[in-house]
Amino acid sequence: MSAVAPPLRTWIVAACLSATCVADDERKQRNYIGGGLFGTRRHPAARRRGGTRSGVPIAVSFHPERGAVENNKSETKQRRVVVTGMGVVTPLGHEPDEFYNNLLQGLSGISEIEAFDCSSYPTRIAGEIKSFSTDGWVAPKLAKRMDKFMQYLIVAGKKALENGGVTEDIMNELDKSRCGVLIGSGMGGMKVFSDAIEALRVSYRKMNPFCVPFATTNMGSAILAMDLGWMGPNYSISTACATSNFCILSAANHIMRGETDLMLCGGSDAPIIPIGLGGFVACRALSQRNSDPTKASRPWDMDRDGFVMGEGAGVLLLEELEHAKQRGAEIYAEFLGGSFTCDAYHMTEPHPEGKGVILCVENALADAGVTRQDINYVNAHATSTQLGDLKEFQALCRCFGQNPQLRVNSTKSMTGHLLGAAGGIEAVAVIQVGLTAVFFFYLNIIFPVS
Repeated sequence: MSAVAPPLRTWIVAACLSATCVADDERKQRNYIGGGLFGTRRHPAARRRGGTRSGVPIAVSFHPERGAVENNKSETKQRRVVVTGMGVVTPLGHEPDEFYNNLLQGLSGISEIEAFDCSSYPTRIAGEIKSFSTDGWVAPKLAKRMDKFMQYLIVAGKKALENGGVTEDIMNELDKSRCGVLIGSGMGGMKVFSDAIEALRVSYRKMNPFCVPFATTNMGSAILAMDLGWMGPNYSISTACATSNFCILSAANHIMRGETDLMLCGGSDAPIIPIGLGGFVACRALSQRNSDPTKASRPWDMDRDGFVMGEGAGVLLLEELEHAKQRGAEIYAEFLGGSFTCDAYHMTEPHPEGKGVILCVENALADAGVTRQDINYVNAHATSTQLGDLKEFQALCRCFGQNPQLRVNSTKSMTGHLLGAAGGIEAVAVIQVGLTAVFFFYLNIIFPVS
């Protein structure tokens, strides 16, 4: 393929800004239960993927003087991607099983904020992590300097490796040039940067010398890669609430293209600080149901009054199938496909006809090679906002309205909205649904939207 560009320059083409996860059930006879980007495997048999992929970056090159450059790259068979590890840090627990068991029990991680005095704010509740330690996971001196989003990211990333059976012996045998980290953040190091601004009011000499690098969204992935010695692709994607989804799909693409064998991917955010709370209060996005925190996040309920902030991290270990089988890894799910789209409509409001969501779902289904009827579960974005919930519900009805087997729920009714980390922990929830075949219900839908 070719496109006009300066000599010797290659452009990567990709869509951006709004991502939707799609449930998939690869084929009924293959006994898959799926959600998000995944199909959970019950036995080794699975189809080979092939054909044209949609929503995948395409590298093109063109020499104006000589025409299109001949592509001498040999064709490679489509590589399959599986999930072999999961790591979480959430208001409902810091282990995948603990997290999911609490979802099954209908526990809420939303409570009054304790990290700082917010008595003057109209919103005083959040999905705040009350107990968390980096002991044994992050060097104490480094942890002291880090923003919490980096602490959450590194701990969740290492827990995903531990959960995936990547022991020290296996780590030593890995080709680290083929291992990468792609864990994003919607907000980055807000606390580190906010503290630096306060210190600057006194003198620049009072500022944390790491305040600039530790505020950037990519530094968590960078520090984790340095700790592990992983030399493959290392960056972050920051696309607000869709951050984790973008990172997971992009990481899978690296494996499919043969660039890597393992990728740690997902998202992390720690926005529950004065500037984070104040910013969302200022744009009137948050619930003010302070008297009853556990009932504040109520997706699709008629009395919903805004979303509830949350914090934490969700990380998956993605691995090429044959690589995983060779090391004897337990396979939790197989990645089948996904898509990137953009509403191209408004900064915060969804498109009134749900065009971006519908396009993303349709593209993801085509990419995964499954039909609408194959889908039996969707973990929805459903943040408990008036307009967002309604438009997403209508879009899902248009996509799957003729499928009586479809089940839909929202993790955010119990965790709050973890912003850039939301897709990461919800991917873990989706995989757990497939592994256990037990569906968790969501809270606080008393007067459902019709």
